[in-house]
Amino acid sequence: RSPLHGIPILIKDNIDTYDRMMTTAGSLALVGSKPAQDAFVAKKLRAAGAVILGKTNLSEWANFRSNKSSSGWSGRGGQTKNPYALDRNPCGSSSGSGVAVAANLCAAAIGTETDGSVVCPSSANSLVGIKPTVGLVSRAGIIPIAHSQDTAGPMARTVADAAMLLTAMVGEDPRDPMTKESRGKAAPDYTKFLDRDGLRGMRIGVARKHFGFSERVDMLMSDLGKEMKSLGAVFVDPADIPTSGKFDDSELEVLLYEFKADLNTYLAGLGPQAPVKSLKDVIDFNNRNRDREMPYFGQDLLEKAQAKGPLTSKAYIQALNKNHLLTRAQGIDFIMRKHRLDALVAPTGGPPWPTDWLNGDHFSGGYSSASAVAGYPHITVPAGYVFGMPV
Repeated sequence: RSPLHGIPILIKDNIDTYDRMMTTAGSLALVGSKPAQDAFVAKKLRAAGAVILGKTNLSEWANFRSNKSSSGWSGRGGQTKNPYALDRNPCGSSSGSGVAVAANLCAAAIGTETDGSVVCPSSANSLVGIKPTVGLVSRAGIIPIAHSQDTAGPMARTVADAAMLLTAMVGEDPRDPMTKESRGKAAPDYTKFLDRDGLRGMRIGVARKHFGFSERVDMLMSDLGKEMKSLGAVFVDPADIPTSGKFDDSELEVLLYEFKADLNTYLAGLGPQAPVKSLKDVIDFNNRNRDREMPYFGQDLLEKAQAKGPLTSKAYIQALNKNHLLTRAQGIDFIMRKHRLDALVAPTGGPPWPTDWLNGDHFSGGYSSASAVAGYPHITVPAGYVFGMPV
């Protein structure tokens, strides 16, 4: 049927499948939930001949439950471990998808991202991860965080594998109006762009503000920069996004509003058999089952989202407009046009940190937010290793 015919893949447990598997986002509140149809992505993968072996554990609710969470932990699945060192974190929220590919449990996997959830676990597991432009891949049938940023994306061992997987995932879908934006822009075959000579003459801006958190990561990046230059790339250094760090508060504000609205819509669509029917039901379930659902961290983000009003609220509209202004016109678009760039480069993250249920994640630094908030594409590729840990 396609280059994916018969290829074994795994998908994240927030992607609906109409089969014997449940779709739970890692939450015990959704145990028993069996959607009435495949997500568009799952349907497309089956049509391409891919074999969906199963679903992967994730950071519960795609890491949108608590600011003190441990990536890769869910009430249903427990703690996902990094195969490079089992006491290290796999990052998230597509933790199991990254681990499964790295540990050879499948040929490739599907993750989802709102901000960093494809690229960070890809980085932590030495994979290629593509976070597509929002609207290129349908979100229908995927448990949401926020429609202005959510997308599914491929996670694989090579750029070629990721391109094959992306080819099978894209397409217009009436269930996700945003996919109309991809008309005439989506490629029928992304493997056609695999070009060994592709760096020749390419102008690449170095987002220098996202360096400096680890001298060993900087050394890796410096070596790779020299290699890219030898292949014909022209570097502009620095080429920083001028608005970096100025939209963190407005991003969270938008996510809180959209999570409440979008999750309530998703849960309502499951029908009368759904174990929970609203965000409030989820919060109440967690409170009743604190020993199983909240042994290490709470649900402060769920509670903040529940307190928000509708998407017609002035605060939401202002925050969304601020996000797009700062990340697009005054952010990525500005720096790309100023230096006539083809791409920006930065480290995705540092080496995986030790998993810590007491204090939560220890992110050292890296890049994902501007592309995520803008709805723009982001690809991460393996840079190498620091003491055997992927970067």
